[in-house]
Amino acid sequence: MAGQGTPATALLVKRGIAHRTHPYRVAPDAPNYGALVAVALGVPPERVFKSLVTAVDGALTVAVVPVTGELDLKALAAAVGGKRAVLADRAVAERATGYVRGGISPLGQRRRLPTVLDESALDLPTIYVSAGRRGLQLELAAADLVALTDARTAPLQTH
Repeated sequence: MAGQGTPATALLVKRGIAHRTHPYRVAPDAPNYGALVAVALGVPPERVFKSLVTAVDGALTVAVVPVTGELDLKALAAAVGGKRAVLADRAVAERATGYVRGGISPLGQRRRLPTVLDESALDLPTIYVSAGRRGLQLELAAADLVALTDARTAPLQTH
């Protein structure tokens, strides 16, 4: 895996954004995948974020939330001024982003989608998000992710 770039890593390099890549091994169909990624990386699970492609009033939107919680769809809809949010169909998400499920990155997507980052990320020194393929995570500052994606921040996880 070393040396194999993704659109997400290429974007970070092109923009000169400080980041680190972290390979890991977790079976793609493992239950509680995100928590297992955190264990494999040896980091607290609240620092590992998953990127979920949703449809808010029919418009595709990416929600980036900690793997420790579930996405609050009502909170996401409210954050972007919508009424209703649902998880997007897997094939739609993969086609829009250019990534496969389990490896969808908020960065370097085929079609840049509106992005909302859970506000808890702002309290962390760095966060981990998918680098654009299964088995590889990116570590970067949340502020850099916000800047690169023009993300909004809002409370998005259910408690």
